[in-house]
Amino acid sequence: MAVVSAAGSSKRFDDPSFRPVNRVSSLATPVSAPLASVVRHEENRMRNRRLRRGITALALALLALPAVPGTALAEPTYPFRDPHLPVHARVDDLLGRLTQDEKISWLHQYQPAIPRLGIGLFKTGTEALHGVAWSTDIDNNGAVVKARGTSFPQPVGMASTWDPDLIQRVGSAVGDEARGYHAQNPRVWGLNLWAPVVNLLRDPRWGRNEEGYSEDPLLTAAISTAYGSGMTGGDPDHLKSAPTLKHYLAYNNEVRRDVTSSNVPPRVLNEYDRAAFKPAIAADAATGVMASYNLVNGRPATVDPDLATVVRGWTDQPLMNVTDAWAPNNLVASQGYYPTQAEANAAIIKAGLNSFITDDTNAQPTVTAIKQALATGLLTEQDIDARIREILNVRFRLGEFDPGGGRYGGITPDVINSPEHQRLARQAAGEAMVLLKNSRQALPLDPTRTRKVAVLGPLADTLYSDWYGGDLPYEVTALDGIRERLGGSATVSGLDGADRIALKVPATGRYVTATGTTDADPVAATGATAELAAQFDVVDWGQDVVTLRNAANGRYLGYNWGPFLTRDAQPNGWYVQQQFKLEPQADGTVALRYAGYETTESWFGADTYVTVAPTAPSSSARPRRPTRPTSVARCSAAGSTGPSRPPRRPTPPSWSSVVTRSSTGARRTTAPPPP
Repeated sequence: MAVVSAAGSSKRFDDPSFRPVNRVSSLATPVSAPLASVVRHEENRMRNRRLRRGITALALALLALPAVPGTALAEPTYPFRDPHLPVHARVDDLLGRLTQDEKISWLHQYQPAIPRLGIGLFKTGTEALHGVAWSTDIDNNGAVVKARGTSFPQPVGMASTWDPDLIQRVGSAVGDEARGYHAQNPRVWGLNLWAPVVNLLRDPRWGRNEEGYSEDPLLTAAISTAYGSGMTGGDPDHLKSAPTLKHYLAYNNEVRRDVTSSNVPPRVLNEYDRAAFKPAIAADAATGVMASYNLVNGRPATVDPDLATVVRGWTDQPLMNVTDAWAPNNLVASQGYYPTQAEANAAIIKAGLNSFITDDTNAQPTVTAIKQALATGLLTEQDIDARIREILNVRFRLGEFDPGGGRYGGITPDVINSPEHQRLARQAAGEAMVLLKNSRQALPLDPTRTRKVAVLGPLADTLYSDWYGGDLPYEVTALDGIRERLGGSATVSGLDGADRIALKVPATGRYVTATGTTDADPVAATGATAELAAQFDVVDWGQDVVTLRNAANGRYLGYNWGPFLTRDAQPNGWYVQQQFKLEPQADGTVALRYAGYETTESWFGADTYVTVAPTAPSSSARPRRPTRPTSVARCSAAGSTGPSRPPRRPTPPSWSSVVTRSSTGARRTTAPPPP
């Protein structure tokens, strides 16, 4: 229905710029009558009076209706809902409708819903390093939710393709699946994707080199730009997803990473480290960066002024930068860079970061500190507005406030692990392979002439996942693929080549034995014989680090902040608590040192040796958790008997019943003290 004002202009009720509250007074003015006839004048006057009454009543009715969150009825009254307006105008309109408290609340990772405006929750951060991997659930205390979609090669493999066009297609598939998961549950699966990682692989000892592309900034920039461009959809004004580059800047150390400084000369800073980040930002293939934990030239990266100046200068588009997890708290705690959280948070905002990733789902500490900063003059509302304006720009470009979710709002969960994406993953995996040797032209395998094949090594029949990968929807190992290729024409066997050992307590003659695969099944030194449950395959990971895989259940010996277990299907987790070292002793035994990554943290303490606790004679078969560690576990150095075969003679450790840890060991007696 058109509304004619006294000035003769027309508007429609479904026009977002039409506001009933501003039209009531203008509708009270009669429409000018024609001058041709007194009769026509009177008829028009009466007709317009009835029209005024009807429209005024409708306008007042619209004003009186309750504001139902998210309903189509309320949305057309807001210009920010109009997709035909410029983004900056829509941002200005919505920003002007937010209260100060609402704006501050949006600086935390979980930007809360605003029902009075029909706005839902927005969450920064879904991991998508080489496929949608995992996210966190605000409705379950921030618990990790794993994806089960298409898994593409790790970034090192992507770079090994040397094919940006292929990687752009991979990125597009990942963006599609992110949209598919978002359609399933937008409260879990946000569209701000934390990928790609462009830290340069300058040191193989980092331990996270599988996350990056290469040591070369040119190759890293080319592949990350391709991947990011695919994820965004290639149009910076209409984003399929919003990629975030990690981790700015000069980040290649995990040991006490929050207190170590990467001291980088200006030339290296500009020609090497920044050179890996700039191209993707300049090409609008990323919508922001994540600040790293480390310090750069003595300043915490979380308050690096680059984030407000240098990085934003690479593009005309506003960026949404985020902290790394819990990094805001480090500024006061481990780094001691600011005396209060209010000062730290003020510095973060002024440094150009938009989203505080801290305190899990609890935004209150962040909000409280920012309000304190405002109250003491450390921040102004204009500082807050600048960061919120950048957040809103990304949210608008994602189509959140457009009808139907915008250009990509119609993508459904059907795209997740679709046959098309499976074929693309197969192609990417094939092109990522680098053939180093092909003796006697053994490859490609020919079913007509190949009769026997042995597939050897720790990766022969194993697929390892990583921290930034989801659950695999299907698995094809090297052994599986070769068997499929040759069919029934050849005999194909596989062997991982691991040594198999047993561990025996010298004082008791009992064997260390797996008792199950759950948290309620601690490993116990109670076995009377070296049965299969008392045998472990030793896999060497380099630098004297080994894993111990139980021969009976295939699970890895690991630590879980208590007694040791055989629970995990593979070495994994944040600290990789399945790592050990076998340390030979002068008496021929071997002390077993626990080597999970958390042992390098200052809070872990000196208890790094695996120990056993005594069991009272009246104890039941299920061992109880020890109240304190006693003797260290030891075994004979002669435990290896060849690949995956039981030992001729099991090796003797000093395990008693329940396995725990201790600070000493190399000099402890092998016999446990009396109970």
